[in-house]
Amino acid sequence: MTQKYLYSFTWQRDEYDLSRLEMRTFFNFHVEGNVLISQERIEPSRSPYMRSRLAVFYEASSIEQLIEMAAQLELGQKTFKIHCLNNSADGIQPKLNRSMRNDYMIRVSSAINAEPDLEKPDVVLGLVCHEERFYLGKLTYGEAVWLKHMQKPEMYSTALSTRDARAIVNIAVPFPDGLKVIDPCCGIGTVLVEAMSMGIAIEGRDINKRVVWGSQINLRHFGYEPNVEIGPIEEANEGYDVAIIDMPYNLFTHITGELQQSIITNARRIAKRVIIVTIESMDDKIHEAGLTIIDRAVLKKGKFERQVLICE
Repeated sequence: MTQKYLYSFTWQRDEYDLSRLEMRTFFNFHVEGNVLISQERIEPSRSPYMRSRLAVFYEASSIEQLIEMAAQLELGQKTFKIHCLNNSADGIQPKLNRSMRNDYMIRVSSAINAEPDLEKPDVVLGLVCHEERFYLGKLTYGEAVWLKHMQKPEMYSTALSTRDARAIVNIAVPFPDGLKVIDPCCGIGTVLVEAMSMGIAIEGRDINKRVVWGSQINLRHFGYEPNVEIGPIEEANEGYDVAIIDMPYNLFTHITGELQQSIITNARRIAKRVIIVTIESMDDKIHEAGLTIIDRAVLKKGKFERQVLICE
């Protein structure tokens, strides 16, 4: 039987568009709500929006049927506890009151032929009611790894947030095995840190010596060996699968339209797939470079907006 996973998501209002783009790159579709069911296995800690993953053992049309199925669960000598995700914190609808959640959990627990342990269980089981179906499976919560990277030795105000950078890395490289990735305008290394924290092999470069030094300091601060060069994208070698470009626009780099075009044209030269983050429209320049925009999202922070474009 093919394994099925039930994912739950959470996001801030301004992040909705970017969270859907990340969802599409992982699963090839998106849902409007915060629950998605797929056969694709994604580690929840990769995404800043993914709250939990339920590896479904049983699916039923009623709680009574699920209880019957739970009696077949074999945990051996492992202890367990059950958590019902239809609550305010986990946010899965319908929200069930505490009395109903406890009733479901007690009845399902009683059917399982294993020892419960509410303090230090070997296995945490999740119980979910979603769209008139009931699910029981192994529950895994995501860890907000990006939070650990917020305070860097070297920072500047216009850099991507660690949370946004993590989502953009996932959009660029949802399945990284064997891929060669570059951030040729890496700045202080926010994208590099998030990529390396997910085990993604990535190289960086920047034309500005000051920010390259800053990125090297930041990477070492978090325990990663820097692979960052000083130099423009025009000098970068070909052969990359993906390039991630947060278009320069800040006080460290005064950029012209000609330089913007050169960056995009050379990104096409060195990489098969290009992710562009920009505060202004780049559609004409992307077309001029021979790239096609295949998906996009708008990332908002108050009145400030960035476009995130997937180009091939």
